[in-house]
Amino acid sequence: MHDIQNIEQKAREIRKHVVKMIGKAKSGHPGGSLSCADLVAALYFDVMNIDPQNPQWADRDRFVMSKGHACPAMYAALAMKGYFPMEELGTLRELGSILQGHPYSGKTPGVDVSTGSLGQGLSVANGIALGGRLDGRDYYVYCLMGDGEIEEGQVWEAAMSAAHYKLDHVIGFVDYNHLQIDGTIEDVIGNVNIGGKFAAFGWNVLTVDGHNVAEILEAIEQAKATKGKPTMIILNTVKGKGVSFMENQVGWHGKAPSAEQVEQALKELGE
Repeated sequence: MHDIQNIEQKAREIRKHVVKMIGKAKSGHPGGSLSCADLVAALYFDVMNIDPQNPQWADRDRFVMSKGHACPAMYAALAMKGYFPMEELGTLRELGSILQGHPYSGKTPGVDVSTGSLGQGLSVANGIALGGRLDGRDYYVYCLMGDGEIEEGQVWEAAMSAAHYKLDHVIGFVDYNHLQIDGTIEDVIGNVNIGGKFAAFGWNVLTVDGHNVAEILEAIEQAKATKGKPTMIILNTVKGKGVSFMENQVGWHGKAPSAEQVEQALKELGE
């Protein structure tokens, strides 16, 4: 039985931490971190089979934050799960911090894959899934990509590979908020009908409201029930979700809020 209300509350907490962390660091990417908070909450507080006391547990599910600049959302979830002290969140992007501007598996407990160079995460997810198959393990690999990120050609090579090898333990997500650093994805390169593209590459494709926890959980259950092919879940989202002056504003892709804006955002998020 899923505790939807609890996951929704965790998503709100993640959003608050995202705003605080980036505001304090005076650097970071709030827009795409806020848009994926509901998925991150669902994965870490319901779906994934993980153990904060044993981050390297061989049978754990894996999460690849392929859109690595959205790592503040993941860092918040990891701290809330107990992978490291909550106080560490205040050190985002500081020299020597365990929380760098993009995920680094060598330094941050709970981070499975170092990311940041866009377009590479799905290839790594495929490799992890193939390794699990060879080792006879039953874990799932969840990979979150940005809609701007999937303009990278390597994504589609990985899409072909996952379908070819029937990697049904790879479950991908596209954070479809329609905005990237230079504008809308439609204006930048005309990347439309994303679901149709993945379907043409041999994937099972599901589309949900990326801010509706119940829909997200149901899609993941459907993905797990699908055998012989990978699943891509298209998350219809709003960039900057939860903070009125950031929502659907391309300028908040990679800009830190001022102290006053942090205060306003936190008030809107219920703090």
